[in-house]
Amino acid sequence: MSDWASSPRSGSTDEVINKTNRVSAQLKAIYKDNILPAEKRYRYDYFYESPFLTDVEFDAKPQVMLVGQYSVGKTSFIRYMLGRDFPGARIGPEPTTDRFTCLINGPEERTIPGNALSVHPDLPFRGLERFGVSFLSRFEGSQLPSSVLRSITLVDTPGILSGEKQRVNRGYDFTKVVSWFADRADLILLLFDAHKLDISDELKATIDVLKGHEDKVRCILNKADQINRQQLMRVYGSLLWSLGKTINSPEVLRVYVGSFWHEPLQNLDNAELFESEERDLMKDLAILPRQSAVRKINELVKRIRKVKTLAYIIGHLKAQMPAVMGKDKKQQKLITDMPNVFRTIMKKHNLAPGDFPDINKFSEKLKDTKFSEFQSLKLDQIQLLEDCLSSHLPKLMEELPSEKDSPETLKAKFGASRANDTYVPVPSGVGKFGKTDNAMVSNPFGAAEDADEYWALEESAERLKDSFEALGPQGGFLSPQTAKEVLVKTGLQKEQLRQIWALSDIDRDGYFDHHEYVVAMFLCDAVMQKGRPIPAELPMSVIPPSKRPLLKERGGGMF
Repeated sequence: MSDWASSPRSGSTDEVINKTNRVSAQLKAIYKDNILPAEKRYRYDYFYESPFLTDVEFDAKPQVMLVGQYSVGKTSFIRYMLGRDFPGARIGPEPTTDRFTCLINGPEERTIPGNALSVHPDLPFRGLERFGVSFLSRFEGSQLPSSVLRSITLVDTPGILSGEKQRVNRGYDFTKVVSWFADRADLILLLFDAHKLDISDELKATIDVLKGHEDKVRCILNKADQINRQQLMRVYGSLLWSLGKTINSPEVLRVYVGSFWHEPLQNLDNAELFESEERDLMKDLAILPRQSAVRKINELVKRIRKVKTLAYIIGHLKAQMPAVMGKDKKQQKLITDMPNVFRTIMKKHNLAPGDFPDINKFSEKLKDTKFSEFQSLKLDQIQLLEDCLSSHLPKLMEELPSEKDSPETLKAKFGASRANDTYVPVPSGVGKFGKTDNAMVSNPFGAAEDADEYWALEESAERLKDSFEALGPQGGFLSPQTAKEVLVKTGLQKEQLRQIWALSDIDRDGYFDHHEYVVAMFLCDAVMQKGRPIPAELPMSVIPPSKRPLLKERGGGMF
């Protein structure tokens, strides 16, 4: 268990600086001073088809993009996340979502046309103008007041179809638009229907453009409650086999299995599995805002490495050009010999192969340029890029929390309590898994004390339910920071709080669910009000019935 307990927080809220905003401000300065001049000099925007970054992109909320074939449940997933419908939502078994929809927080419900959205000064969508009016007419914003959208932006994409005809008829390059959003997304959810595992040509092309973003991709096998356990085993294996053929990676993508909407499960054979899978996915979503600063640094590091490699390539091609005669012939020869050019530059400057652009696409781009008009290599700009990688960005990383931090350094980094919007309020679907919040609802006086399901804190759990909800649990869990603050307010000593945490966090995941919160409050009350010592182990009657199997496996508790 980590040493988390520290002294009570102090200082006014005016002194609290949002960590993500601080990092964003410094990243903007680093980008403008050290990186942007090199991008302009070596035409990064042309060769990588990526416009220069704007301030609003550094300030943007974390984005979650949903991708998948039609009728896999993308829009239903968003409804489940938000707990309500949203403007412009259409759901059906046929392809219903025919446009890219960005869901943003706002005071009133309305849809915003794509052309207006792309020029909005406070939204990071100006770069979409390069895809033209044909795309912007199929792009819209859906604004609504939502506690979820205060922390993240959701991007719903059109259902992917099969066949060349549908791809051409879109009127814009679908995969390039997906690539644009993927560059800026914090999480990419790739959804599959348990009854429709075929990977069409367009879906394969879409997955291909996600190359380089594998760390962001999570797969969801949706509608899995409509098949039995044996069928699910076969479907899951088929999905992994298909993904293995499509994604050239030695690592297996994380696949969440379940039914991600508000309706009860049709088949309860795998209810416990689906509940665990949904809880894990919702935790991933809930902590996105806290990881936003790290993601922005990570994306900028990737961009710097590409810019540096491009600078060496352009400088090399410029240096090979003759001064007067034979420029066209020399340029054609260099383009034809591009594999050797890349190898020469890589060895000379000790560059990684993964930092080089796609050789075929890059060669096509070079055909529309004149090497003689390229800028020569400036070593001082290369040094600025190196400074970013070796000095500026590592210093920023030191300001973010790490496993090496003590409670004192964590408090120094974060000041007082985090704001409520550092977690995403995600849904808790206990009811749809065939469970109720009160395990003893069948008997209004509770179970007998010798019953396996007896819990001495059942009445306390009912009494403390409102106070638990008031703390803003995310997906049914209190974050470590929130749980810590609740315990610190009791005024108990640090060592006592450490022991109480160890006993209460029964599943050892660092979060408090409702029952663990009740246990913690019971232990605090026993020490403060009744002067009892903290037990070495929890009595069986105090352990929530749902947690007892965990302790039996570890040999803990008074069994």
